[in-house]
Amino acid sequence: MTVNAEQLRQMHIDPVWEAPLNVTFERFDISTPLRQAAFIGQAGHESGNFKMLSENLNYRAETLMKVWPKRFPTLEFAKQYERNPQKIANSVYANRMENRDEASGDGYRFRGRGLFQLTGHAGYYHAGQALGEDFVMNPDLVATPQYAALTAGWFWNTHKLNQFADSRDYKTMTKKINGGFIGLADREKHINHALAVLMG
Repeated sequence: MTVNAEQLRQMHIDPVWEAPLNVTFERFDISTPLRQAAFIGQAGHESGNFKMLSENLNYRAETLMKVWPKRFPTLEFAKQYERNPQKIANSVYANRMENRDEASGDGYRFRGRGLFQLTGHAGYYHAGQALGEDFVMNPDLVATPQYAALTAGWFWNTHKLNQFADSRDYKTMTKKINGGFIGLADREKHINHALAVLMG
């Protein structure tokens, strides 16, 4: 089963995604309306309905304290990073996910990109190995429709998300994608809308 440009328009998604999604669906056996709707719904939530393919780290100090309370324990400290995406990414992603220290710039280089926000040197390396591309040397490729979709498909397959789509277990699926349940209601709304369109 493939998705067509008219169906994407009905989901308020740019038809430029038709080929990248269909290639991804075929490659990773996202082959039923339930699976495709779940993928589209989750990706739609994560990417602002397929419009934001690079992580927005332009946070105010107060937001930094809420999102990363251990890394930004005081307002005075958080203000040093406020509205500086590169500095924020290098701080919060340093020495994690096989990134090097803050001074290396790995945090910003391997910030979240793609439909599911591929993040960290490890993610870029492993996705690149699986897809036959060097995302470590060319991280911006992940922010193109082709690779944004394929890296999301790789993540989907690696985390065995088809089974949760098949059983409509969107809560567990969201936990595997997000690490929590942030935006669960919005994700379910996207999924249900996509399913209605795909079922025609």
